[in-house]
Amino acid sequence: MPDPVPPRNPAMAVAAGAMKAQHSRMRVIAENIANADSTSPVAGGEPYRRQVPVFQSRTVDGVTGVVLAEVRPDQGDFRMDYDPSHPAANADGYVMRPNVNTLVEAMDMREAQRAYEANLNIIETARAMESRLLEILKK
Repeated sequence: MPDPVPPRNPAMAVAAGAMKAQHSRMRVIAENIANADSTSPVAGGEPYRRQVPVFQSRTVDGVTGVVLAEVRPDQGDFRMDYDPSHPAANADGYVMRPNVNTLVEAMDMREAQRAYEANLNIIETARAMESRLLEILKK
């Protein structure tokens, strides 16, 4: 007969799921920053469009957690720069630039890092509590 699966700590499960979601969010933000200055490969074409992570609640061990549900393109307007000599310039001499604001992305990255760290602290605290409980039960 196989060993029963030990019960999971719901706090740890929720925090681990949130860490995974924040990791994915940081990856999306890094992609946005990497493409902040890109242009279309063809004249008059659209450049990179900022991507926005979308989170969704999910039940984990009877407790509500979060997952990254999808990544959607930001429908905000592109920046327009006048540079008629640029290969991607339209007929009026304007070049469409990505709708990425690196300052906003940097702030989002810091927020995601802090959320990741907070969830890591939850896991560390839950482990310490379980360890202390085992010490008490051994006595």
